[in-house]
Amino acid sequence: MKRLSNLLVVIIPLVLLWACSSHPYSKTNRDHRQQAKQYSKELRQFPPRHGGDDSLHYGPIWVGTTNFNLRKPNYVVIHHTAQHSVDQTLRTFTLPRTSVSSHYVIGRNGEVYQMLNDYYRAWHGGIGKWGNNEDLNSSSIGIELDNNGYEPFSEELIESLLDLLHVLKDRHGIPTANFIGHSDIAPSRKVDPNANFPWKKLAEEGFGLWYDDIAVTPKVLGDSLKVQDQDLTRTRQLRVAKSEVMVGGSSTDSLDITINPREALRIIGYDTSDMPAAVRAFKLHFIQKDIQPVLSDDELKILYNLYQKYL
Repeated sequence: MKRLSNLLVVIIPLVLLWACSSHPYSKTNRDHRQQAKQYSKELRQFPPRHGGDDSLHYGPIWVGTTNFNLRKPNYVVIHHTAQHSVDQTLRTFTLPRTSVSSHYVIGRNGEVYQMLNDYYRAWHGGIGKWGNNEDLNSSSIGIELDNNGYEPFSEELIESLLDLLHVLKDRHGIPTANFIGHSDIAPSRKVDPNANFPWKKLAEEGFGLWYDDIAVTPKVLGDSLKVQDQDLTRTRQLRVAKSEVMVGGSSTDSLDITINPREALRIIGYDTSDMPAAVRAFKLHFIQKDIQPVLSDDELKILYNLYQKYL
């Protein structure tokens, strides 16, 4: 028995050492748990202690309300990794010096890696803006897709993404319009996910909005004004069929519509302080070809159709 005990004393540490060495992220997982534990300790501390608040005139007793819950995410921001493998991305997100992270990473083979609890604030969005929200990291879930930035997205990856989006939408009640891309919130800095990303397919599943098919190949019932210059802020007037504007309508009478590109893009959510960048981001998401800061008549009609959905 003594011999067996001595043998176990030798074997057990070896087994534990092997188990740790076989898991490439055992150290970062341990660091993750320690950091989460520290945050949990701070949240449990009541009243919270903040440096420099001794000058505040507190009441004689501390009263903790029972009416609270966790802060919930309200957006999903989709990225491509711009790296060569999911392993490279997982390593990047576990190196402190990179200061970048995401809640989920999905590999080309469809494997899903959750790296943070949904309620934690990941560092995935950087400096960006969508509507009046200038801190997307604090209100969003980041999803990174294993893609080098130029290649098509694999079917396995997209199917896993759709499964994940269904879970997140049901879990957090995220509005349909709030599934967006990194390039949408940072048009002057980012181009992900790339033009191969199937935004229309996602919209058909309830994740993001898309324009109506009737606006894809519009029938112009008269001469429309051409966008001849680079001034993307002027109001444009286009002559179209009523059925293009009133989806499902049977009338084919002509109708003049007026659209201000800057205002329409702003209503959708784009930061229009840099109009060429905003137009490129819009086209990357909804047109997915000829990503130049120029809007043709057909693209203006698509923009008109979309901004009405965001009103």
